[in-house]
Amino acid sequence: MKFSIVTAVFNSAETIADTVTSVQSQNYSNIEHIIQDGGSSDGTLDVIRRLDSPLTKLVSQQDAGIYDAINKGISRATGDVIGLMHSDDFFAHDRVLERIAGFFDGQAVDGVYGDLDYVSASDTRKVRRHWRSGPYRASLLSRGWMPPHPTLYLRREVYDRWGLYDTKFDIAADYDAILRYLHRGNIRLAYIPEVLVKMRTGGESNRSLARILHKSREDYRAIRRNDIGGLATLTMKNASKLVQFVQRERY
Repeated sequence: MKFSIVTAVFNSAETIADTVTSVQSQNYSNIEHIIQDGGSSDGTLDVIRRLDSPLTKLVSQQDAGIYDAINKGISRATGDVIGLMHSDDFFAHDRVLERIAGFFDGQAVDGVYGDLDYVSASDTRKVRRHWRSGPYRASLLSRGWMPPHPTLYLRREVYDRWGLYDTKFDIAADYDAILRYLHRGNIRLAYIPEVLVKMRTGGESNRSLARILHKSREDYRAIRRNDIGGLATLTMKNASKLVQFVQRERY
């Protein structure tokens, strides 16, 4: 089984080294790291080239935003299974892909996901929020549930059949796509009850009140578009984030 890890990046010189070395440190050997750069000018490309390895497949070109870049990266991928690694995220340990591969090999599933830690941008040893997603059931979608997007690995056939990310969304194309894959596509998921990815706080969707409100509007559009629910679903989705500040790992 070959993994394609897709990273869309633009001007992330301070964090991209952690992302690249995290992928390179995986003990699973059959990997390609598809890096889709949007024309960075802050030294990001210098960092990537300094860390270049046979795994790295770098293209730098202008894009129409993060989801357009992700789509370009997925289109370049040659793996059997595709996952996303954002330019300020990194794997929780060096056996993550081995664990994911074991679940694909052992079960008839279309995707695998796990848990995620939000960590301090200034000190990644400090966990700010813990996202324990739990096992998937179709009934959870109307309650605002979704798996942590950076932990989700899908067979390439899911993208081939159900499409890539809708670039008409600025922030919530990932939520829209996940609802499409799970509700319309009825894909089968396996859950790994452990932290697979660590994400730095301060991402695009929550960097200001205006962005948070914009994200909520787009989430609601995705909910209605995929016939999942309405305002109650959006409310439960937003409320579920509060639990992440108090819950801890229980494995």
